[in-house]
Amino acid sequence: MAKVADKYLKVDPWAIIEEGFDQERNRTSESIFSLGNEYMGVRGYAEEGYSGDTLPGSYFNGLNEEQAIGNHYKGIIRSLRYMVNAVDWLYTRITLDGEQLDLAFSKISDYSRRLDFRTGTYCREFVWHLENGKQLKLTFTRLVSMTMSHLGLQRVDFEPLNFTGNIQVCTGLDFGMIHEERGQSMWNGLCSGGADGITAIMAETLTTGNKLFSGFVLQSPVQLSPSRVERDKFIGESFTLPLIEGERVHYTKLAVNCADSSGSMAADVLWKEGMELAATTAGLNEAEIFNAQTEYWKGIWETSDIVIEGDPENQQGIRFCIFQLYQTYHGDHPGYNIGAKGLTGEAYRGLAFWDTESYCLPFYMFNNPKAAKSLLEFRYKTLPEAMQRAKAVDCEGACYPIATIDGTESCDLWQHSNLQLHVGTAVSYGIWHYVKNTGDREFLYNKGAEMLIQISRFYATRGQWGARSGQFGYFGVMGPDEFQLMVNNNCYINLMAKKSFEYTLETVAHMQAAVPEAFAQLAAKTALREDELADWSSKAEHMRIPLDQDSGVYEEHDGFFDMPHIDIHSIPVTEFPLYSNWSYDRLYRYDMIKQPDVLMFMFLYSGQFSKEAKRANYEYYEPRCIHESSLSPSIHSILASEIGKPEEAYHFFEFATRLDLDNYNRNTREGLHTTSIAAAWMNIVYGFGGMRSDGERLSFQPSLPERWTSYSFQVMYEGVLLKLEVTKDSVRIQAVSGGSTEIIMNGLQIKVGADRIVLPLGEGMMAG
Repeated sequence: MAKVADKYLKVDPWAIIEEGFDQERNRTSESIFSLGNEYMGVRGYAEEGYSGDTLPGSYFNGLNEEQAIGNHYKGIIRSLRYMVNAVDWLYTRITLDGEQLDLAFSKISDYSRRLDFRTGTYCREFVWHLENGKQLKLTFTRLVSMTMSHLGLQRVDFEPLNFTGNIQVCTGLDFGMIHEERGQSMWNGLCSGGADGITAIMAETLTTGNKLFSGFVLQSPVQLSPSRVERDKFIGESFTLPLIEGERVHYTKLAVNCADSSGSMAADVLWKEGMELAATTAGLNEAEIFNAQTEYWKGIWETSDIVIEGDPENQQGIRFCIFQLYQTYHGDHPGYNIGAKGLTGEAYRGLAFWDTESYCLPFYMFNNPKAAKSLLEFRYKTLPEAMQRAKAVDCEGACYPIATIDGTESCDLWQHSNLQLHVGTAVSYGIWHYVKNTGDREFLYNKGAEMLIQISRFYATRGQWGARSGQFGYFGVMGPDEFQLMVNNNCYINLMAKKSFEYTLETVAHMQAAVPEAFAQLAAKTALREDELADWSSKAEHMRIPLDQDSGVYEEHDGFFDMPHIDIHSIPVTEFPLYSNWSYDRLYRYDMIKQPDVLMFMFLYSGQFSKEAKRANYEYYEPRCIHESSLSPSIHSILASEIGKPEEAYHFFEFATRLDLDNYNRNTREGLHTTSIAAAWMNIVYGFGGMRSDGERLSFQPSLPERWTSYSFQVMYEGVLLKLEVTKDSVRIQAVSGGSTEIIMNGLQIKVGADRIVLPLGEGMMAG
């Protein structure tokens, strides 16, 4: 992997710190310094306006626009939805002696910015040197509240270093934000105004009618006497602040944002709701808001922290990952999902992929089960759309989309949206994985089982029986490895569909015996037939799973072993990324793979494959993997750690926690790699911690990277918070809260309670 770090941030265990303003790296930093609270997110852009390279971004989960696609083939989508850039509630313009602050032109010194993991705040400060010799120190502080999802706070401090005078400020709400891909604002202004110190505006998206109310109140220890400023899609307040040399003065802006992502709420109703929220906000105390934010993050770190001794860069890196995962999602709004860039940028259009269930769900399942359930709630909420999609592609049941924001398919590349069938299996796996490790059978009975039935119907009608083999499988597909197009019997899809059938049948049998009344309601609601169950059983039993018996290597798809070989290390670094430098069809001509496919299902169902089988498949597929997906290295690292390749495991891990911080892929400027951030957590917990969650009990087989002195992490299992500490000599485990539970440690079942258990670090448990 020819990936090189671009290191420019200061290493700190509890913060991201940038010293000095680098215009070339500005957009990268805007992504890294993003804030969010699941409901809304904002990039780390300069609120005072910046005429250099920037992406001012303000995003809301679920707010979307629609784009028509000229396509006349049945089954290929004709429109798509995407997350839309929304209101700039941080809008600020600062003028002193006729000179306007703009970091692209203004002379500044002592520039720094800091993202604090323990307080959830972003602070930026510098000294502005005016042309007339005056020097003004400015400090910008912001947060998006983790306890009041509609609330955002901005504080601006002014400290004149060598003068006394007046400064002009305009602060407002701007719906004129440009959506970069479309090159225009995606909003129509509806109304603006305010009362009782509240300044407010409301707008709706151009085609979907999604509405957003935004309002603010100003607080300051000095009298502001603001005057209203209004123009198209903008409302604000302009005021003059008196400055006295050596004295610090500030104002605070409390902004409330209230969204209607359904487009069904009447404008007057949303306006009333927003004004009531803003009125409540007006009575809030700034110090109390900061304290509540700090207390929230204190609770997070008490349960979810990973502590690494001896590796300050990865200590900072993994805390950044955990911080961003909680900012992106924490389950307060059931029915939301996780976009590939979270709420940090417009790349991937804010769409959610199968990564949610495969990579993100484990983090939430073992740190915040409520959030894990909420992610699955999104799939249940959008089951009707999945069923409509199945009909569009001539199938029954539910076809979950490869990319979505509202449940509809929003991938405009037909080879992905029509051929990548594995999303439904990821949903099925997610339900199985969640219920197995949380014991939440109520969710299974009320919602999960219904999804499983419709998912199985889709896979039963999308597959066919091979004319010569007599086996069941899937023809004309694309698996997780996106460098193999229109193949037959992708091993991952086939095996995962088989598992989906089996889990559905197991669930049906269990419900018939354990909750017959609930099953009767389910069967009636889904019109489930006995012959369907027999059909699914037969198809699962006769599913084609391509395997070379002699070598023990699973064939990624029929004919893969016969494809022309290419030495991936012979490809010049200058040709990466291949999507940009190779003709599209050239990608599909070799046995080169983009990301783990066979290795992926060996990780998901780890306990069903021997270490020898994993080693054989790893040694075959790893030299063929080009890692063009940021999700790829973590799975390779986890498996390398398990099969006794510690140096390779650490090599793949090296940039996992710092993929965005050090801009390894040179695309952090587009937004953070949210799902690969979750993979970094898995890399430590499943890789070095040796955790496996697909067996009868949660199990661990920890190892210690040679460069580390020790590490510790915590996971929630069956309501018990377990803490594992790994040193060069021992593994220590105890139940921090929740009572006791049984786990498997190095193959032995043990009961873990409040008393710490100390075990020797087993032979072969030291990683390189």
